[in-house]
Amino acid sequence: MKAKVPALRPNPVRATLREGGTSIGLMAFEFFTPGLPPVLAAAGAEFVILDMEHSGVSTDVIKAQIAACKGAALVPMVRVPGSHYHLIAPVLDAGAMGIMVPMVETAEQARRIAAWCRYRPEGVRGLGFSVGHDDYAGGDPVAKMEAANARTLVIALVETATGIDNVDAIAAVPGIDVVWLGHYDLTATMGITAQFEHPRFLAAVDKLSAACRRHGKAPGFLVDTAEAAADWHARGFRCLCYGTDVGLLRTALAQGIAAARSRIDKSTNDRRATPARKKPATKGRSRHA
Repeated sequence: MKAKVPALRPNPVRATLREGGTSIGLMAFEFFTPGLPPVLAAAGAEFVILDMEHSGVSTDVIKAQIAACKGAALVPMVRVPGSHYHLIAPVLDAGAMGIMVPMVETAEQARRIAAWCRYRPEGVRGLGFSVGHDDYAGGDPVAKMEAANARTLVIALVETATGIDNVDAIAAVPGIDVVWLGHYDLTATMGITAQFEHPRFLAAVDKLSAACRRHGKAPGFLVDTAEAAADWHARGFRCLCYGTDVGLLRTALAQGIAAARSRIDKSTNDRRATPARKKPATKGRSRHA
């Protein structure tokens, strides 16, 4: 009996966002272990963005993480370190279902990125089959190309003042699915580093959100609390990362240790404040009484 060739795994996150829904995941910088994807999936994450820009990890590390995602029903996406074809193509072939490209500033740059991420006729991605992205299986190349084009989520990371100036044109580019707001770099290029309540930053947020709404794209953002998630969703942001692996561990551990020390100190102080109970007198009594 001839073995059945499996279809390419779909990307439910792209489908959700294209239908106007909201998707929540995590951005990972440090803890690239085989257990990370199943832990994230068990916690309810729909996707993970594996960072290569600031983590310094290799494609081999990313490839192993993507393989672990397959068994965890978690959508693997990758932030590449720059806007170049040779940085994008290998992680797509490794099986990434989404690509985030940093420092997108113009529509022309966005068009190149979208083309690099998809096969002809939608783009110019190079053909490679029976590798990570198609689970090393055989099958019809044309069908695989169509399925890969349909599942690949392309995220333009807008994080400069120039990018905000051009954000409407960037959001209008066919093949760009998400326009992500990079808040730290954006405020730095605006001369208001980390001033996230500054009127110029808030105006940039509104401009990006409005451009996405106008062109049917999903705005994306990194939040660190449930309250922040609700606030940014109210502003129109539908693709959200709930923190980073490092940040979540550090915050939870700091809170846990602080709470533990507080309870220990209170217990210790309570014991010190309680007078010692006197032992009953035994003088003159028979030890066998």
